[in-house]
Amino acid sequence: MTGATKYMSRIVVALLLSGVATGVTAGGHSYAVSNEKWVSECGACHLPYSPQLMSAESWRAVMKGLERHFGVDASVDAATARELQAFADSHSASGKRAAGPATLRMSETRWFQHKHDELPAGVWKRPAIKSASNCAACHPQADRGIYNEHNVRVPR
Repeated sequence: MTGATKYMSRIVVALLLSGVATGVTAGGHSYAVSNEKWVSECGACHLPYSPQLMSAESWRAVMKGLERHFGVDASVDAATARELQAFADSHSASGKRAAGPATLRMSETRWFQHKHDELPAGVWKRPAIKSASNCAACHPQADRGIYNEHNVRVPR
């Protein structure tokens, strides 16, 4: 085993133990969330997006507004809120992915816009897609945290 392979193995094990399973795939990354509370609370209404997709500051803004979360009351009890916030804080994006102002929408992050800049604005309005938040419309394995660019299928 090379030094680089050992290093990557240690990173994967550390991430699996920390609550976010991540792995590099050919042409992209996967971000599977293994925190049960995050999956059950957030995944009750939509994909339980990985905290790695937004900055800690953005997740704090989301958590502060759960009683009016995109037109829905997604409030949780105080203990659950603390657990979810701690998970988001410890697994949120860093570096280039976290760059830019805090936002409530993943689709407004610089990282998301960079990754989707080749798509015309009208794509998000197609009936099979409806909005940029519907990752599963184009990423068939989004429910498992896999956003591999080679598996993207943009509906017509």
